[in-house]
Amino acid sequence: MKARFLIAGALAALSLATTAQAHRQWMLPSSTTLSGNDSWVTVDAAISNDVFYFEHFPMGTENVVVTEPDGAAGKIENAAKGRYRSTFDVHLTKPGTYRIANVSTGVMGSYTLNGKQERLPRGTTKDKLASVIPAGATNVQTAEMASRNEIFVTLGAPSTTIFKPTGVGIELVPVTHPNDLVSGEAATFQFLLDGKPAAGLKITVIPGGIRYRDALGQIDLTADKDGKATITWPQPGMYWLNATLGGGREGGPGGEGGPGAKAGEGTPPAPRPQAPAGPPQRRASYITTLEVLAP
Repeated sequence: MKARFLIAGALAALSLATTAQAHRQWMLPSSTTLSGNDSWVTVDAAISNDVFYFEHFPMGTENVVVTEPDGAAGKIENAAKGRYRSTFDVHLTKPGTYRIANVSTGVMGSYTLNGKQERLPRGTTKDKLASVIPAGATNVQTAEMASRNEIFVTLGAPSTTIFKPTGVGIELVPVTHPNDLVSGEAATFQFLLDGKPAAGLKITVIPGGIRYRDALGQIDLTADKDGKATITWPQPGMYWLNATLGGGREGGPGGEGGPGAKAGEGTPPAPRPQAPAGPPQRRASYITTLEVLAP
C-alpha cells in the first residue's frame, strides 16, 4: 500500500511540474527562521494555479518526512486535510536546520501484449523491471521517476548536516544556505542529478503573490557545468523554485503522439523492440519554497 502511494505521489508531482501553466505543487512554512530553543512551524501544502494560494486541491501528507539538524528522524503533527489544502505542524526542539520533504521514486510504464496495452504493476522498481515485462511484449514504454518537494527551516543558527546528498533524483546542495537569503544579494545553489552535477539543468523561480500582479515575474536559470546556478533576489518574499528533467509521454520520442506518429493522421507508432527495451527514460522533479528577507 505504501508503494502505491509513493508511485501515485511521484506521478502527480512530475505531471504537475512539467506541464506548461499547469497546477503547481508547493509547501509553505509559516516561517523559515526562528529563535529560541522550542518553536513550532505550521506548513500549508497544496496544488494550485497560483503559487501559495490554495484554490485547487490539497497535497497529500502521507509521505512527508522530517529530518532534524543532527540527522535524526522527526515527525509532522496535527496533520489535517481540507478541501483546498493540507496543513501540519513541526515541533522544533534542536538548534540548526530541518528538512521537511515529500520524496517519491519508482518506475511507471506500459507495454503491448497480444494486441492489448498493459500497465506496469504498481510498486515496480528498476531492479524488478525485466521480470514484470512478459516475453513477447512490444511497444515497451517506461520512465524511471524521482520527485522531491522539500522546504528548510532553521532554529537558531543555520547548519548543513541535512544536505548530504542521497544520490537519487535532483537534489539541492547549498553554496548559499537556503535560510540565509537576502534581497539584492546573490545566492548560489548547486544541483545534483543522481549524485552528479546536473549540468544544463533548467530552473524556474517564481515569486509569490502572482494572483495580485499582472506579470508572472518568472526567473529562468540554467545550471553551469558544475550544476551551479546563481540568482540575485529582486525583492523580499516567498519564492517557488522548480527544476524538472524529462517529461512528455512515457517512453519519450517515438511514443504515441511523438515523432513516430504522423501529426493529424492518427498513425500509430512503430512497434518497440522485444522486452526488455533498455533502461527507462529518466524523469526527475525538484520543488522548494524559499524565503528571502529584506536587507
